[in-house]
Amino acid sequence: MPVISAPHAFNERHLYVDLEPVLGSRLYLKCEGFNFAGSIKLKAANEMVEAAERDGVLKPDSVLVESSSGNLGVALSMIAASKGYRFLCVTDSRCNLSTRLLMEALGSEVHIVADLDANGGFLGKRIDYVRELCASDDRYVWLSQYTNAGNWRAHYRTTAPEIACHFPRLDVLFVGAGTTGTLMGCARWFRQWHRPVRIVAVDSVGSVSFGGEPGRRMIPGLGMSMRPPLLDESYVDEVIRVEEADTIRTCHRLARRGFLFGGSTGTVVSGATDWLARHDTRGLTAVAIAPDLGERYLDTIYQANWLQDLYGEKILDEEVPAASPRSKPVSRRRAVGKDRGGEH
Repeated sequence: MPVISAPHAFNERHLYVDLEPVLGSRLYLKCEGFNFAGSIKLKAANEMVEAAERDGVLKPDSVLVESSSGNLGVALSMIAASKGYRFLCVTDSRCNLSTRLLMEALGSEVHIVADLDANGGFLGKRIDYVRELCASDDRYVWLSQYTNAGNWRAHYRTTAPEIACHFPRLDVLFVGAGTTGTLMGCARWFRQWHRPVRIVAVDSVGSVSFGGEPGRRMIPGLGMSMRPPLLDESYVDEVIRVEEADTIRTCHRLARRGFLFGGSTGTVVSGATDWLARHDTRGLTAVAIAPDLGERYLDTIYQANWLQDLYGEKILDEEVPAASPRSKPVSRRRAVGKDRGGEH
């Protein structure tokens, strides 16, 4: 067992769950939530903070500030506490209560934005508030996860090669799309690999990341109310959009088998299950990335009153396939493995 002196020094990077007994599809789930921050966002947070320190942007009296729906805010709270920085997280009303309390327990300040932006989301207003803070006092340092190259470089350096090490015959990788840091880092790395890997981005219905109409999104994590600045669609082969109802059903389906995952993971698994159900998967090696665990969602997607108020009493009554057939091909630049039913 390792002995550490800083919380970000521990991150279990080599745990995978074989979901075939649960879903009936051959899918390996890379679990990224087993660290003190509880999510994959620890990688990006650590990369961005260390880069800011190397560049001399962070000073002893600096106040870190970031817009986050939750998981990055927790990761930065933990790192700031460890390194002695102050941290202010700008979030919105969709952020889980347990997540806000966790950030405050770590010594961070949390500001909640209540007004919607022009696209019907909160992101634009959150960013406006961060900019106002930075303009008011030069001690504020905004890492800007939406534009910071350290966001994708963290996964180029770690997540992608970790997957390649365990699955040297990887055919398809499913990655959730939020800021698209994980997506872009993995896609760039696998573009240079010795064999073609199909990169499938999983987004939420109502997100405008890949175009489409904005809509209500109540589960924090994946999806954006603006086009992600880090996104380069030339690296993405296909996009699957998942309804929140299917995210919820997938989370509960996994929980009934003892795996308590978060909303982002439920969305990714839902989209992956839908894709696999529509393709010839014989001999196919498929991996999905699970960004988070489920404890922070106990008062939302695992809470009966919250579910019924937002989605109706019958939200869990239907046992349906894990995702709606909402895939959109983005590029057909290369074949992957054997004949996959004309989808390469």
